[in-house]
Amino acid sequence: MSAQKVGMIGVGLMGHGIATNIQKSGWDIGLLDHTGNQPIANLIAGGAVVFNTIAELSSDREVIILCVTGSPQVEDVLLKEGGVLENLRQGTVIIDCSTAVPSSTITLASKVEEAGGLFLDAPMTRTPREAAQGRLNLIVGGDKALFERQLPLLQTFAENINYAGGVGSGHTMKLLHNFVSLGFSAVLAEAATCANKAGIDPQVLHGVLAAGGGAGVILDRLAPYILEGDDDSFQFSLNNSAKDMGYYTNMASDLATPRQISQAVHLQYRSQVEAGHGARFVPHLIELLGDE
Repeated sequence: MSAQKVGMIGVGLMGHGIATNIQKSGWDIGLLDHTGNQPIANLIAGGAVVFNTIAELSSDREVIILCVTGSPQVEDVLLKEGGVLENLRQGTVIIDCSTAVPSSTITLASKVEEAGGLFLDAPMTRTPREAAQGRLNLIVGGDKALFERQLPLLQTFAENINYAGGVGSGHTMKLLHNFVSLGFSAVLAEAATCANKAGIDPQVLHGVLAAGGGAGVILDRLAPYILEGDDDSFQFSLNNSAKDMGYYTNMASDLATPRQISQAVHLQYRSQVEAGHGARFVPHLIELLGDE
């Protein structure tokens, strides 16, 4: 497995950590040059090959990891003229670590297979900090035998890896996860805003929630901001929050499942994006709501 040549499309906050840990584990890593990349001098110094076009990268790599914004970007990278599928080597494995719409994922996986490739959806949870540490969580969908063959590669950058089922299951489970995570975040942000307006000491708010029904990972991530104004532990943008909640509500609509709460959560994030705050992080929702 370590002989495989890996290509990365999308070396942003999360992708940079993925690429770094793949390289540290001794794999041959190639990167698509793009204005949206984080600085890659350290990767180049470690031996990474930089490709100027998707066509060049696709024709040279045996595994291609996608770490882009969402379904429109994944579709563009794979399907456009000069894209991945036009230049795919037979047997190349596409691993999509983006957050995407499951129905699009299923369609794209079929097109990859028609072009002679193989496909796994492997969206991630956690933050850029854990990405840099090689401690991401992955939720993987696709053929189980293919998943097991690629597991050594996935383990270079992920701490917890869950196989969810067939193609699209990874992205379905990621949207379920993000609905719960972003839903809890919106609830806690509203509660913190209300507490501030009521004159409740942030230490008291945190202490009561942490010892009761508010305890959990989301409170732990928001606590540094509630207590000290530190957003470092939850650097997930409101733009991405609104996108992911929109994906979730669309999925719930397709499945004809209840979505009253998810629609309200989506509106909360979308309204902040429409107000021009999309680049802010989730913890900043507390400040933004307080200004309304």
